[in-house]
Amino acid sequence: MIDEAVKSGARQALACEELGLNERTLQRWRHTPEDGRPGAQRPVPANKLSVAEREAVLAAANAPGYEGLTPHQIVPKLADEGRYLASESTFYRVLKAAGQARRRGRGHEAKSRPLTTHRADGPNQVWCWDITWMPTTVKGRFFYWYMMQDIFSRKLVVNEVHESESADHASDLLSLGCLREKTAGRPLVLHSDNGSVMKGGTMLAMMGYLGVQPSYSRPRVSNDNAYAEALFRTAKYCPLWPDRPFDTLQQARDWVHRFACWYNEEHRHSGLKYVTPNQRHHGEAPPLLARRTMLYQAARARHPQRWSRGIRNWKLDPVVFLNPERAEQEATGHRKAA
Repeated sequence: MIDEAVKSGARQALACEELGLNERTLQRWRHTPEDGRPGAQRPVPANKLSVAEREAVLAAANAPGYEGLTPHQIVPKLADEGRYLASESTFYRVLKAAGQARRRGRGHEAKSRPLTTHRADGPNQVWCWDITWMPTTVKGRFFYWYMMQDIFSRKLVVNEVHESESADHASDLLSLGCLREKTAGRPLVLHSDNGSVMKGGTMLAMMGYLGVQPSYSRPRVSNDNAYAEALFRTAKYCPLWPDRPFDTLQQARDWVHRFACWYNEEHRHSGLKYVTPNQRHHGEAPPLLARRTMLYQAARARHPQRWSRGIRNWKLDPVVFLNPERAEQEATGHRKAA
């Protein structure tokens, strides 16, 4: 049709446009000996297995003694018996076409664990906890800092330093934290990584006794406990961190106590619009941030020529998510559906 239109004096581009065809597609078809369209009928490949051959492959793969083997094991075993049916890749293709592309043998397929997401709109709803090493003056010896933090306010709820990692120490720490914050009778999620201490029997028993819901990071994912990791980095890079390792356990405990007081009461947290964790934890942040907003508005009213845009945003998010990707995806999906 295009050739007839061109012979009649029409431009090839306009003829293609009338048919809804791209001119480059027409050019590619002219230089290709076979029809390249997806729905085109093509000759049967010369190397295609017949129906009988495909059935023989399936029968061999499911025969007694072969049903738990992979094609990479089946083909050599058949060769030792003087039989060659197909290559390993062909075995895989035939098994997939027959709906048998599952893991063969007793092994289970690796299951992806969903992202652990929790929501907190107030203090003492979601805590995270972790343990970090504290260097000592003896090479190869460390003290262990146990820490529990509220993700809503970033407050260091409770801390302890011990000479060893133990689920008993962790359970005592949790009991002390719940007692201080008076969480009895209220739902509380405690998030951690997958360390042996975090999943120790004593710790799990204490969580069950206190009504605390356990939550764990995905295996080999380092950022599922981001609040705890960020706090330890703040501790080890702040001016309070000592220049030399700790001599004694009591010295390490004194330092952690001093850091916790500074962090909760003096440190203006960048993730909290530069209010302290205690101010956020005790509900003092909203009026403080409101006063900052009024101050900035007054400063802009006095000298509007000095402000090229609006004042600084001092609004603090009322909700905090632990690993918010899933929440963002769900919100995006709801918006698209609407």
